[in-house]
Amino acid sequence: EHMKRAATPFVDACNAMEGLKGTGSHIHDVWVGIRTIVEIGTKCQKPADVQNSLMPFLKPVQDAMAKIRQARLDRTFDWHIKAMMEMLTCASWVIMSAPPAPCNFIKGTVGSSDFWANKIRKEYKGKDDAQIAFCDTMKALILDLSKYVKDFHLSGLMWNPKGVALGDYKPSESPSSAPKSSGPAPAVGTADMMKELASKRTNDGTSAATGLKKVSREQQTWRKEYKNDEATPAPTTVKLSQVKTVKKPAMEKKRGAPVCKFQGVGAKWIVENQTKDSNPNGVCLVEVQNPKEQVYIYNCENATIQIKGKLKSVVFDSCVKSNLVFETAISSCEVVNCKRIQIQSTGVCPSFSIDKTDGCLTYLSPETVAISNFVTSKSSEMNVSWLDEKSGEQKEAPIPEQFVHKLVGGAITSDVSDLYH
Repeated sequence: EHMKRAATPFVDACNAMEGLKGTGSHIHDVWVGIRTIVEIGTKCQKPADVQNSLMPFLKPVQDAMAKIRQARLDRTFDWHIKAMMEMLTCASWVIMSAPPAPCNFIKGTVGSSDFWANKIRKEYKGKDDAQIAFCDTMKALILDLSKYVKDFHLSGLMWNPKGVALGDYKPSESPSSAPKSSGPAPAVGTADMMKELASKRTNDGTSAATGLKKVSREQQTWRKEYKNDEATPAPTTVKLSQVKTVKKPAMEKKRGAPVCKFQGVGAKWIVENQTKDSNPNGVCLVEVQNPKEQVYIYNCENATIQIKGKLKSVVFDSCVKSNLVFETAISSCEVVNCKRIQIQSTGVCPSFSIDKTDGCLTYLSPETVAISNFVTSKSSEMNVSWLDEKSGEQKEAPIPEQFVHKLVGGAITSDVSDLYH
């Protein structure tokens, strides 16, 4: 039903524009791949490692996305491709588990895709209805998928407890599940290759090269550098892989030992170098005893820090993919040099400061919605989520990153861009 109700209209809207060159079929392939994984969930038990176990079945979805990303289209369709790539991030809901709820994750892609879709709407409003239909059906597709996941997969992809093991599952033979031919062996000679091409040639000659793969520079053995040494490409590949393996340990050395201690001088908690494996249940707990105490969190990755008790202020510095939960901050919550973090205030926090941060989602409690303010600089992908008391739904909105500046009466005035209205 979801495919007919939402996916098909968006595919038709893509195909209606000649400049998109069949990207609609790739969108269809993505949704067919997701439907296949949902069907697997109805027949199989949940594996211990969902993400790695589903990777073979995600391959068609990833291939279809790659074709959209690599499509060589006219520059007038740059916004369309960017909007679709932002929208397609919602396809990863099949390997997610709450929290956050997959339906909220899907709904969150509306803001990022609408950033580019609003540019299309502004450019073609009243000029080209097909362009507007593209934007509207894409947004409707995201919202309908979010509703479907909320109704049937609220905490993640549903599995069948009485089903078979995923390793024993045998999908029905279909074009998407059948193994693809890897093409002729490298040792085939020129004469054999010409015979193969001749057997594939049709009357109009359009499919003479069907089945051939692009030859990379390393495989072009007619070049000078390969005439005397045919084994040259293999060592090159080994060297590149060796360089990559050497870099990974170097990154690990930069992180020191996990620290979570209280300093009496300055009444400050120091929380450093925390990860998901450095604490029981993956949560670093800080219990504040005095409202005058401060908490400074630095260089944490994939960690969750929970602060209990009322405190003066909290600073989140140079953290990646980490979560912060605190009750009430009398002064402020500061975020600096962070990437892809989430913050939740279960009490009251009058001020949030976000500086040099890419990806920050802030959850506000009902008590602090009316009094909190945000000061931002040199940051992107900032969103605020709160509970709408009237509807009872969790709402989310982006913090503007684009502004319009004008010189009026000898002074500069700034207004939020129309993209956010």
